[in-house]
Amino acid sequence: MSTGERAQRTELGPPPDLVGYTERGGVRLAYKVFGQGDVTVLLLPTWQIIDSRFWKAQVGFLARHYRVITFDARGNGESDRPQGAAAYADVECAADVLAVMDATDTEQAVLVGLSCGATWAVHAAAEHPDRVLGLIAIGPACGLGIPDLDRDKFPWNARQPSATPDGKTTTTPDGWAKYHRYNWLEGDFDDFLRWFFARLFNEPHSTKQFEDCLDWSVQTTAQLLVDTTAARLGCDGVVCGPLDEVCRRVRCPVLVIHGTDDAIRPHAIGERLAELTNGSLLLVEGGGHIPSGRDPVMVNRLIKEFVDRFRPLPARTTWVRASRRPKRALYLSSPIGLGHTRRDVAVAGELRRLHPDLQIDWLAQDPTTRVLEAQAERVHPASAWLASESDHVDGEAGEHDLHAFQAIRRMDEILINNFMIFQEVVEQEHYDLVIGDEAWDVDYFLHENPELKRFAFAWMTDFVGWLPMPDGGDREARLTADYNAEMLEQRARFRRLRDRSIYVGNPDDVVNLNFGPGLPSIRSWTEQNFDFAGYVTGFDPAEFADREQLRAQLGYRPDEKICLVTVGGSGVGSPLLHRILAAAPVIQKVIPELRLVVVAGPRIDPASLPAGNGVTVLGFLPDLQRHLAACDLAVVQGGLTTCMELTALGKPFIYVPLRHHFEQNFHVAHRLERYQAGTRMAFDEVIDPDALAEAMAKELVREPSYRPVETGGAARAASMLAELL
Repeated sequence: MSTGERAQRTELGPPPDLVGYTERGGVRLAYKVFGQGDVTVLLLPTWQIIDSRFWKAQVGFLARHYRVITFDARGNGESDRPQGAAAYADVECAADVLAVMDATDTEQAVLVGLSCGATWAVHAAAEHPDRVLGLIAIGPACGLGIPDLDRDKFPWNARQPSATPDGKTTTTPDGWAKYHRYNWLEGDFDDFLRWFFARLFNEPHSTKQFEDCLDWSVQTTAQLLVDTTAARLGCDGVVCGPLDEVCRRVRCPVLVIHGTDDAIRPHAIGERLAELTNGSLLLVEGGGHIPSGRDPVMVNRLIKEFVDRFRPLPARTTWVRASRRPKRALYLSSPIGLGHTRRDVAVAGELRRLHPDLQIDWLAQDPTTRVLEAQAERVHPASAWLASESDHVDGEAGEHDLHAFQAIRRMDEILINNFMIFQEVVEQEHYDLVIGDEAWDVDYFLHENPELKRFAFAWMTDFVGWLPMPDGGDREARLTADYNAEMLEQRARFRRLRDRSIYVGNPDDVVNLNFGPGLPSIRSWTEQNFDFAGYVTGFDPAEFADREQLRAQLGYRPDEKICLVTVGGSGVGSPLLHRILAAAPVIQKVIPELRLVVVAGPRIDPASLPAGNGVTVLGFLPDLQRHLAACDLAVVQGGLTTCMELTALGKPFIYVPLRHHFEQNFHVAHRLERYQAGTRMAFDEVIDPDALAEAMAKELVREPSYRPVETGGAARAASMLAELL
């Protein structure tokens, strides 16, 4: 997408309670209101190079406690784009803040401004002290006469942006010479954007934040940045008064947050702003220009602590002496694939055998909660606040295509929202142990904020290492390696964060590949850093020894062959189900005795699947393993749990990995090859009815000779967890 085109505004956070526009001086301003709290937090826009989506890591969390307003600055997002520098003077942008407050019936608010937005918040607080309860300035770009030697070498308005201090010129400007009106208008504007956002996020492993800003910047233009910068610097006929005197007139409480490694505006500006407003200052050691994007947990907690002083809080609380606290564990089970839940319920059962007095709460979301409720497990009430990972994954999928790495990478807004919920739960309640089965949010943000750990923490997973898909090229290889490198660095620095790392499997189940160029072997690193529980099926195959009785209970006739078709707990598998159902007439000609039993799962409406002769469509089955044990053949996605359950039961099966799903195509496929289990087919093969029918006929008569799947994995995992209690 070229610069200047409108980007599609995709948002994963909570839906706004109110969307509206207000007009001031002929300029229409777009705003959104979230939440119903008794204090309003107004998150100001920043420089018009990006729109208000940069607050995505804050809105979900804050809206659970306060009324939150965001709006797009004039010149970006859904707001109007007036022409000329005068339209973007600081006093105009500050007046927009009050216009939005009036339009939303906001008598008073706490203002939070980032970079340029901090200047507009200062103006608003100084001019309307009765309307502003407090002010938080993050990475303020207020100037305040603080020199910046590198930046000041290249006057923004000079005619020769590529001139160096010794008078020489270059064809391509370098460094701050890129930050120049004529380079924007006549040079490579996209090159400037890439350079600027790289400085904006100069902390290591900031690829996602960098790409977000680059994507959002397609809504801006070179001329717009010229107008806004001219207004800020007092060029093109705009008169700017000194901000120092404005700061001195601020009477509300002020908090300034500034990174010591800010490569856009030196932290001396933040120090000066705090001094002039008699405010508090928090320096983020090693932090860049936007800590709200790179260190959102820290910033969210600081905002809440600051805002809470303006609202009445209940004075009555209870503190339980340590010796009186019941033994409690909080279990987090990934909703991306119901296999996590089935094995976690089995582990929880074994853990209770070892600690009968243990209370286990589950912080979980749909479809995990359906399995838990069927097992009469206690789902923590805060689970209702969790943002849906499954909805996001379903939305990312194409026709039997899910780019798993990119889907999780684009889920950062959901992950920070859900971690903040988790953090509040463990702050307000006492838990001896937290178990995270691929709870990526908790593991990542605890390593980023190690001071928050106040419990034993166990991490469980059945794969290690993000892997690039071949057609992703060098870019995806770099990104996966960067994600892996960050994890390796976190684990090397904060080994104490995980009291136990449990791999659901054995060392040979780990792929024998590298984390990336110059990074260690995944298998050798996993052997050094994990304990191995063996596979956890969640059931004992011996339970289904009387197969004829089981089939009778499920309504299957002795003279028919049952092919179970199931695609797991998400809605991603719907295309595969439709393709197989479309092929049913051909399959039944080749295998007349075959009955197709199609399991829609919890997130696919059974009514959306066409049934017919010899076809039975079922909804969600909390006891799916019984049907797997009773079938003669299965056709499934490449999810690990169902494939390993079929392996343990010795069933012939065909598995069809989702395209671009690195875990299914590499990690799961490697494990199934080790167990010599299943027949792999590509989706392109499956959509050919004749090829599918032929493969099913061959598989149906195959005598499986799989490597045995060990039993007792749940008990071994529980024993490892029990030591932490």
